[in-house]
Amino acid sequence: MAKKSPHSIDQYVGGRVRMRRQALSMSQTKLADAIGLTFQQVQKYEKGTNRMGSSRLMQIAHVLEVPVTYFFEGAPGQAKISRTAPSPDFVTQFLSKEEGLALTRAFIRVRDAKVRRSIVHLVENIADRA
Repeated sequence: MAKKSPHSIDQYVGGRVRMRRQALSMSQTKLADAIGLTFQQVQKYEKGTNRMGSSRLMQIAHVLEVPVTYFFEGAPGQAKISRTAPSPDFVTQFLSKEEGLALTRAFIRVRDAKVRRSIVHLVENIADRA
């Protein structure tokens, strides 16, 4: 019997779980302990190889401190809300890279709004010249 490949929505939701877990600097083991599973099961959820039931997704959302809808934002096949707004896929791809996650974590720690705006302007200027 041929092995079925993961559904794109399961992979997307799993990727969002992984992205949020990493943004909180939480290990797979810590998440697994919080929901009563093994870290291997969390790995399978994050890869999309195993599907999550609604109650499990609610548990994960609670531990990761996000609404359940967070995991579906920008999912494939969803109607686009705005043609001018950047795709949530762009944000997901950015945060799934080590540099993107590190930059986001550091930026969040900057408390002064003027300094944050200056950082944004600096990065935009650098990007325009690249």
